[in-house]
Amino acid sequence: MSKEKKSEFKPYHHPAGGWGAANATAKVLMEQSVLVKGSRGLLSMNQPGGFKCPSCAFPDADHRKKLEFCENGAKALAHEVTKGRVTRDFFEKYTVTELMEKSDYWLEMQGRLTEPMRYDAKTDKYVPVAWDDAFKLIGDHLQALDSPHQAEFYTSGRTANETAFLYSIFVREFGTNNFPDCSNMCHEPTSRGLPPSIGIGKGTVVLADFEHAEAIFVIGQNTGTNSPRMMTYLVEARKRGVPIVLINPMPERALIRFTEPQDVLQMATFGSTPISSEFVHVRIGGDLAIFKGMMKVLFEADERGEPALDHDFIAQHTLGLEAVREEAMSCSWADITRISGISEEQIRRIAEIYRKSNATIICFGMGLTQHQQGAHMLQQLANLLLLRGNFGKPGAGIAPIRGHSNVQGDRTVGIDEKPPQDYLDRVRDAFGFEPPRENGHHVLESLEAMEASTAKVFIGLGGNFARAVPDTERSYNAMRNLNLTVGIATKLNRGHLVHGKDALILPVVARSEIIHTEAGEQFVTIEDAMSNVTASRGVFEPVTPHVLPETEIVCRMAMATLPKSKTAWDRYMVDYNPIRDKIAEVYPHIYSDFSEKIKNPHGFHLDIPPRRRVWMTPTGKANFLLMPGLEVDDAIADPAMLRLATIRSHDQYNTTIYSNNDRYRGVYNNRLVIFMNKEDMQDRGLENGAVIGLETYSSDDFRRYVDGLTVIDYPMPRGAIAGYYPELNPLLPLGFFDEVSGTPAAKSIPVKVVPSVASAAPIKIAG
Repeated sequence: MSKEKKSEFKPYHHPAGGWGAANATAKVLMEQSVLVKGSRGLLSMNQPGGFKCPSCAFPDADHRKKLEFCENGAKALAHEVTKGRVTRDFFEKYTVTELMEKSDYWLEMQGRLTEPMRYDAKTDKYVPVAWDDAFKLIGDHLQALDSPHQAEFYTSGRTANETAFLYSIFVREFGTNNFPDCSNMCHEPTSRGLPPSIGIGKGTVVLADFEHAEAIFVIGQNTGTNSPRMMTYLVEARKRGVPIVLINPMPERALIRFTEPQDVLQMATFGSTPISSEFVHVRIGGDLAIFKGMMKVLFEADERGEPALDHDFIAQHTLGLEAVREEAMSCSWADITRISGISEEQIRRIAEIYRKSNATIICFGMGLTQHQQGAHMLQQLANLLLLRGNFGKPGAGIAPIRGHSNVQGDRTVGIDEKPPQDYLDRVRDAFGFEPPRENGHHVLESLEAMEASTAKVFIGLGGNFARAVPDTERSYNAMRNLNLTVGIATKLNRGHLVHGKDALILPVVARSEIIHTEAGEQFVTIEDAMSNVTASRGVFEPVTPHVLPETEIVCRMAMATLPKSKTAWDRYMVDYNPIRDKIAEVYPHIYSDFSEKIKNPHGFHLDIPPRRRVWMTPTGKANFLLMPGLEVDDAIADPAMLRLATIRSHDQYNTTIYSNNDRYRGVYNNRLVIFMNKEDMQDRGLENGAVIGLETYSSDDFRRYVDGLTVIDYPMPRGAIAGYYPELNPLLPLGFFDEVSGTPAAKSIPVKVVPSVASAAPIKIAG
């Protein structure tokens, strides 16, 4: 029996990347017993003719290296091609109640799902089910609903374009726009906030822009953990002398110093590159105040007659400047510095960096989107870029750094609970049915429907919905009200254990595996975070003969549910080229000649009008949009309040936990930790390593409380703390979200420290 590992906090002083990343890659391949197979797969990952990394959405370079992957990608692949198997014998061994007691890490480590399973209430176990019977069960449940709106159809960002497109057609032919998807929980403020400003809810830069940028801002994003391949471009920019400004509540190791694992000289000499030229240690929720302060500096310089604004660009391409100027100038420096936690001197310094740059890229992550007014805050970020004409020229633009590898593509091809009417017209014309016209449910609305028992069926096309969503206890109880839950996945996760009265687990062919059909080997396509579409072809045989491609599962669900459908599901199930032809028919402006364009080994870029300085807004111009004040989240009068940001560790990807370590932050064998400022600890009488509980400030009747959390002294701003997702999801109320997009405000949860009643294993604190 293995000895339980002891918890430890040991600050990490080495550069990020480098030998640490190389060792971690080798270690995970050996842990999953796939050193040879995994190494072979890594040679095909993100290469022409190979498969797209199932991890992050960062683009591939046109001129690829021999090894075009990062530590995260290696972990994702190792866990995908693992020798571990979750078989019928496994499910015979454990009841669902027993499995619920296991950790997320333990569930992940069991390996690949191997055949379809159905929940048996009498034994509280999953038992084998034939594929035909599984599809009949889905069809029976959906056909028995009083209304199509009683079903919720979730999509994970790993779903390929072809599958997501057909899923959107199936669900709309069924009769609803209920499309909760993972974008609702992360970058939905981008999708909903940017279109009124610049006419599109996507980023406007491509990789080549990093070569021409004169300044780069990285805001609310931990690049080294969440998008490590982006570090290459930041390293190259710093070597050219480009200033890189990091704005974040946590100092992240990779953005301090980084060693490129593929740089032979740096690896041989243990060298590294300093990344951020300026670290802005903002308080949680203080970013808006910084943006307003920077705008104020630019307007002041403009009034003095100094070059600060791009007046030609503003006059030709924008509307609304004066109202934004007046509002920014009315903000006092006392309020700006108090709310941001940043001195006027530093804000003026980074504003000067921005003013002197003729081409600036601003990258951002969920540190900006997951707030109560995340969408409005992104509009202010766009305002800042518009002031200097930083759209439609080399080296400039806005860059949302998205997570899942096709989360942006899924939205592009129809996974949208608020579909545009002209898109619905094209669906009608292409497929010959009248799609529903009313808006459907996003994630939080779907949970409300489950809680009210107005939702009866939940189908999850990938992902780990139950574990990813907020308000864990309420959400679990809501999902247990359902008549049927369907989990379509490669690995066992918590979402399969929080189930309805009937439940199915349907195993799928993984991204790295070959898709075999009657028409021959098929490939799928992926859109990255910079709107480049590329082909993905698996290189390994499927884990067992009893797993199916996602596209076939969607088609067979449709055939079982819609027996009178005129859609050619049986054809699309085996040949993916006609699917791409239909995508081109429904999206003629961006996907014309799809089948021809995708033959290019490097793929092709979708059209992004702001890159051409074309603005698809009602005004035909880019719009400066007003957001009064400096606060982005509700203020709480209690001085004991802290703002909690939920974060990922270095050894996880979304809800997938690869280990209980967080190397760059120095945490080992523990995920129930809270990072806290030393003075905030002293104010509460806490020593380093103390065990506490956290309770949420909320106005409803639910008490949200997590106990047994170990406090770690960490360089956080005053009033800000951080801890791991999804363990701290129970503290995030369903009613605490961005007002425009519905995205949970997971980066600014108001909490207070309460005494712990739990016994927690002591954590060793190293110097």
